[in-house]
Amino acid sequence: MGMVGGGRGAFIGGVHRIAAAIDQQIELVCGAFSSNPEKSRLSGEDFYLPTDRVYGSYEEMILKEKELPLGERMDFISIVTPNHVHFGPAKMALENGFHVVCDKPVTFNVDEAEILVKLVEETGLIFALTHNYTGYPMVKQARNMVKNGRIGKVRKIVVEYPQGWLATKVEDTDQKQASWRTDPAKSGMGGAMGDIGTHAENLAEYITDLKITEVCAELTSFVEGRRLDDDANILLRFEEGARGVLHCSQIAVGEENGLNIRVWGETGGLEWHQMRPNTLIVKQLEGPNVHYRTGVGNLSDAANHAQRIPAGHPEGYLEAFANIYKNVAACIQHRLAGTQPTKLERDFPNVKDGLRGMRFVEKVVENSRGTEKWTKL
Repeated sequence: MGMVGGGRGAFIGGVHRIAAAIDQQIELVCGAFSSNPEKSRLSGEDFYLPTDRVYGSYEEMILKEKELPLGERMDFISIVTPNHVHFGPAKMALENGFHVVCDKPVTFNVDEAEILVKLVEETGLIFALTHNYTGYPMVKQARNMVKNGRIGKVRKIVVEYPQGWLATKVEDTDQKQASWRTDPAKSGMGGAMGDIGTHAENLAEYITDLKITEVCAELTSFVEGRRLDDDANILLRFEEGARGVLHCSQIAVGEENGLNIRVWGETGGLEWHQMRPNTLIVKQLEGPNVHYRTGVGNLSDAANHAQRIPAGHPEGYLEAFANIYKNVAACIQHRLAGTQPTKLERDFPNVKDGLRGMRFVEKVVENSRGTEKWTKL
């Protein structure tokens, strides 16, 4: 793996490096860890990389790695930069024959996402998007149950993602994570919507396998002077007649990382909370609620594939990220061996999921600013 971004002072870069290493299938061999060449060099020292594999720019990294023999050069790049620096390295990597793992949202805007979709289709290369919440075993169990009709035809989906860390104007304190996330030149057209709303959208579509078709949205910037939304309330219409609600907020005082989802069908319901990730609650028309637990009982193949340790040993955020990296590594290994990956190994968000996320943000912002009640995706 070669990494773009994630140098000293970064948050998500460390998460990706740890996650990629968990299953010992991926080695960090090179990187362009900062747009500042000196910071990139120092970050390379932190990771004990040879100096000739630490680069001053992603362009230099891609071109020089391409010159190395197969087996020595990087196999893929991991992009862990702010949103506005996703497209450039992803496009160049694909054009030069490298697979891509990219943090979400996939690009700065829809036009860039469409270009990447076309490039992936043309090259046939692997492109994974780290909507990591799809990696939890109980999320995969929920998806399997919906697919197998355990709760009947889906009627309603409620997904919410409240946080409280931007309840004040933190960006004025030069806090790095707040500064770029509230800057439209770096974050794009969506603030909370692009940062965490896309996670909620992706999770709802992943579990139910239903696409959102229309939105009715209200975005708000509660903190005075903030240039992007910090709160969103959205009514959703899905395929096959299902209805839904998506709420995300970064001004919900006291909330930590409260992603949760509830899905109701004709004969039952499902409930999952990211802060209690090892439990899936299954609700029945008649009879008590049933709590499914990671590692316990007869779970789906997908849930079992996403587990590493026995029941009662909590798995969480890092392991969910690691499940995406594990599957990407398996798919690359199959490519090198000339074999085909299994369906379970192909289970990770891809570039088309990224395009859907960008279109979702675009249409939500458009609807919130406009006068139409509903906007089609």
